Amino acid sequence: MANLNEKLALLSQTNPDEKYLKYRSFEESQKLSSTYEIGTNRYDYDNLNEDGAYEKPKLDVKGKLRKSLKCNPLTILYSLIPVLEWLPKYEWKKNISYDILSGITVAIMHIPQGMAYGLLGNVPAITGLYMAFFPVLIYFVFGTSRHVSIGTFAIVCLMTGKVVNSYGIPDEEDLISASANHTMMATDSIYTKTEVAVTVTFCVAILQFVMYVFRLGVIANLLSDVLVSGFTCACAFHVVSSQLKDLLGISVTKRQGLFSMLLTIYDAVMELPNCNNNAVLISFVVIVLSIINNEILKPRLATRTKVPFPIELVAVVLGTATSYLMDFKSNYNVTVIGEIPTGLPNMTIPRFELIPSIISDAVIITIVSYAITISMALIFAQKLQYDVNANQELFALGCANIGGSFSGAMPVAASLSRSMIQQTVGGTSQLASVVSCLFILIILVWVGPLFQFLPRSVLASIIVVALKGMLKQCEKLPVYFRMDKWDGIIWLFTFLVTAVFSITMGLASSIILSIVLLFYKGQHSQSSILGNLSGTDFYLDIKRYQAVTEIPGMKILRYCGSLNFSTKTSFKGTVFKAVGYNSKAPKAAKKRNGDENDVVANGREEGNSLLAIKYLILDCTALTYIDPAGVEQMKIVVDALRKTGIEVFMVGCSGPVYEMIKTCDKYQDKESSYIMFPTIATAVTFAKAHSSS
Repeated sequence: MANLNEKLALLSQTNPDEKYLKYRSFEESQKLSSTYEIGTNRYDYDNLNEDGAYEKPKLDVKGKLRKSLKCNPLTILYSLIPVLEWLPKYEWKKNISYDILSGITVAIMHIPQGMAYGLLGNVPAITGLYMAFFPVLIYFVFGTSRHVSIGTFAIVCLMTGKVVNSYGIPDEEDLISASANHTMMATDSIYTKTEVAVTVTFCVAILQFVMYVFRLGVIANLLSDVLVSGFTCACAFHVVSSQLKDLLGISVTKRQGLFSMLLTIYDAVMELPNCNNNAVLISFVVIVLSIINNEILKPRLATRTKVPFPIELVAVVLGTATSYLMDFKSNYNVTVIGEIPTGLPNMTIPRFELIPSIISDAVIITIVSYAITISMALIFAQKLQYDVNANQELFALGCANIGGSFSGAMPVAASLSRSMIQQTVGGTSQLASVVSCLFILIILVWVGPLFQFLPRSVLASIIVVALKGMLKQCEKLPVYFRMDKWDGIIWLFTFLVTAVFSITMGLASSIILSIVLLFYKGQHSQSSILGNLSGTDFYLDIKRYQAVTEIPGMKILRYCGSLNFSTKTSFKGTVFKAVGYNSKAPKAAKKRNGDENDVVANGREEGNSLLAIKYLILDCTALTYIDPAGVEQMKIVVDALRKTGIEVFMVGCSGPVYEMIKTCDKYQDKESSYIMFPTIATAVTFAKAHSSS
């Protein structure tokens, strides 16, 4: 400190203009505690680094390698099987009653949703209940989220159903519909629909294991909230269009490929004269009662109890009982679910030879299911303050899908509605899922066959009502456009491509668009001219702050973004434009007479503002990254302006930027042409003092 005070005293004595040495804090005065060359005192980065004992952090490769190789078997076991760590610490007396209540409530939701989404996947309705049993038990062992409810998810089931419909043997109902609509349907498939579904599940599991091994969970980050909103909203319309057949009781061919949703809607409209009035009446009653419950009764009931009224289960029970008593199928020609097997499913083996044909669809399903699950897991973890391991979630989902692929299940994901109920009712851990599985087991073993009389229109109505939240995401489009036009463009593009063309094309193209926009934004850095707020050391954007003024003889330019091989040209143009320098004028003058003096003069004749500028201060506090090409471009710009008599100062460089500049100077054997200051204030003070001297 004594050395600093001596330097400060020397600086005060050598500079007669004391007004430039008066800073608004002691810390700022300390920055003038060193001397340098050119006959005028300044405090730059070299002085700051000397006084602050600057040292580049060393990369301890050996230490990191030693740490990574130092494995604790117990830690590895706990990370792979989290239940071994948290279950012994579980507070049974405090939490078990809440988990039991939560598990029963979720199981009641699983029953109608499982059967409905099973049909959505073009497989037997009982498949949805299989998904609520085996994969859920496996996730209980390997998962790290305490509240997500694993099982059926509408969009994943729909995407799987598209694959099943493409490669599975058409059932009798599909053939009748195709014949009634005079359309062709491939009948040469050798795979049952369940075989196709479990093969898709197996593919998804393997892909999730691969992502786990290579720690590729970050891929889900490419699915921004805006993209997911547009994608799920479009998928919801796909789901609704697929349910028109059961809602209206009509025969509609299952469309595939491009424009499938539009063609399905067209087919349904053409078949309206042939709709079954009884099926329409059932759908209307179930939808109206569900809406009344959700919009009127549910909010009032929520003020008294956390347990929601199970309107879906009531609709299933009443629909089944009424259909059985009145024999809807024979008397009113209403389509019912049909035979439901009892007991646990037989072991199924995926058809491995089918994998090459469905792998592209499996990739999309993998990304969507993981993105949805980890998003919900992180939401609950942040809300309730516990940790979720994103990579372990991949492993848990992979294990759950492996188990599902050998037990007749489709790919699983987290359900927002069930997860919210599981947390709202008071569930504290995945023990609630175990309780739910026990309840589902009773349904599978004893109660399942009772639902064979359930009208399919009831399940279709439950699906449509459950999609209300996704469908209402259309209302967010104007908000996205008002907040950021690019977000609005991504949402609209994702929605239109997914809805008009196909789900796979919509997700793939929207991810590509997001990457392109990220690259585009990275190449278009922001810059602004700064002025001084009188009486302070604040330097602000002159376009946004009307009270600031530019300092005579100086241009202060703030550059925001990265300076690399792809942005170096735009950086040079930004700097030259700021000072009014025309890089083409010197070349034209040199071509005319070859006089170097004329070169300098013509470069400065582009405007009186350039003639008046003596200093350019580059504010690099927002310069996020610079590479060797950027360093070389910076030197070119500095040398070009210096020839015109403009001195360039760089201020506020971050540690990595400063180190890259010094490294390039060292290995290129070039003397540094930069003058760098810690802050704009120190650079302005030096420039004023230098001009005076």
